[in-house]
Amino acid sequence: MSSTSVTASAPRAAAPPRAQAAAERLDRRKLAAFIFMVFGMFMAILDIQIVSASLSEIQAGLSASQDEITWVQTSYLIAEVIMIPLSGFLSRVLSTRVIFFISSAGFTLMSFFCSRASSIDEMIVWRALQGFIGGGMIPTVFASAYTIFPRSKMPLVAPIIGLVATLAPTIGPTVGGLLTDWYSWHWLFLVNIPPGIIVSIAAWFLIDFDEPDYSLLENFDWTGLISMAAFLGALEYALEEGPSKDWLEYQPVANAIVISAIGGIVFFWRAFTARQPIVDLSAFRDRNFWTGSMLSFVLGIGLYGLTYIYPVYLASVRGYTPLMIGQTMFVTGACMFICAPISGRLMTKVDPRLMIAIGFVGFAIGTWQASYITVDWDFWELLVPQIFRGFSLMLCMVPINNLALGTMPPQKMKNASGLFNLTRNLGGAFGLAGINTLLDKRMDLHIERLHEAVSWGHKAADETLAKMTAAFASRGSDAALAATKEMTLMARRQAEVMALGDVFLALTVIFVALVVLAPIMRRPQMAGGPGGGH
Repeated sequence: MSSTSVTASAPRAAAPPRAQAAAERLDRRKLAAFIFMVFGMFMAILDIQIVSASLSEIQAGLSASQDEITWVQTSYLIAEVIMIPLSGFLSRVLSTRVIFFISSAGFTLMSFFCSRASSIDEMIVWRALQGFIGGGMIPTVFASAYTIFPRSKMPLVAPIIGLVATLAPTIGPTVGGLLTDWYSWHWLFLVNIPPGIIVSIAAWFLIDFDEPDYSLLENFDWTGLISMAAFLGALEYALEEGPSKDWLEYQPVANAIVISAIGGIVFFWRAFTARQPIVDLSAFRDRNFWTGSMLSFVLGIGLYGLTYIYPVYLASVRGYTPLMIGQTMFVTGACMFICAPISGRLMTKVDPRLMIAIGFVGFAIGTWQASYITVDWDFWELLVPQIFRGFSLMLCMVPINNLALGTMPPQKMKNASGLFNLTRNLGGAFGLAGINTLLDKRMDLHIERLHEAVSWGHKAADETLAKMTAAFASRGSDAALAATKEMTLMARRQAEVMALGDVFLALTVIFVALVVLAPIMRRPQMAGGPGGGH
């Protein structure tokens, strides 16, 4: 008995390792499909910053007013923020293949229409459709990464999506500046068409991760969809327009806040009571997911907020062109590119929670250094803060993604991915609104104090004004008026720099405070096969 049993059982004992080894191999078809999907996500994220860097050129080309041109960005962001959480439901209904193909092809088609827009109204419509349709690509890529690949391959896959999600908005100003300087603003959209066609074709023929489930449409929650659109769309509008319009003092912003509040109440009610909610919030019961989402929210502030602050300083204080701004900020992108494989490798050697803590501390060091900014800061003074930002982004992004989504059950992955990406986008929106509001308030305060310091009767101010008057007199102009105007501009420029320093300091406090969330997360197991897509 013993001899026979041992002989018979030997092959069965050896089978699991072979089966596991087979499961651990990367499927070449899936890998190829994923690479094309990542490139599509790169286009969608890049399109936000590539356009924002050249809004003045679009404004001139379409003869738009200052208030109208902002809607080129606002319409895109509002539509995208609605699609991101909705994409999880649509992906389950239509399948990953269909939703990604529609998103990629639709994004490409809308890019063509944007390039052909002859009025600001046309541009706003096409941009809104571009943001809504293309918004499905981003969370679909995240969900696919954590369902089609074995957990042991996450140190390879996670840095790829982390790099794309952070690098695209960082290099956007550089790419936008190059295209508008070399060609025209139309190429901001035309550049999407060739790669968009390739990605769409590849998505249709290569993606085969799951099957559609049309039964989910039987109990489609229209109330949930409409309330979610009102909640997120009005919120995004309020965050975009509020800082420049003094918030509740501007009636449309006040109305948007009310609509968002009502929509939010209805949306959350439906999310907990509907038979088939449009967005399943049960993912937030997972400790890793809700802590990871909070960290992602703050990471959005660091990603989009700092991408905004540096160009503000370089443009308004240093007088840089969009191309010069992009070249200066390219340091961050280079550091992220270098750090991505290092971060993936570290995930197998170091506790990812420690990486997150170090990353946020690095963020804080960079912004703390930048809080000492002066009107004379140039490339070399901004170099070290940008290096800290670039490396810290990748040290945070990769492990946060892996800890938040790496412990999700496969059946919840698509929905969780939409929610997770939504938190990062909302973090950016809230961060930009807070930064602009704080910037305006602190600038007003510093201008008031500086005006007191340079008013007539102060010895240093009188001496400076006298020297400037003498200098302008030699040019044959109205010396006194020109000197007074120049001194006022100097005070305003100094006030803006001091306000930027205050913003950097506030960001430092936020980044340090978030370090305490890292130990709360659980470290996921790296072993195991793919989650499966069915």
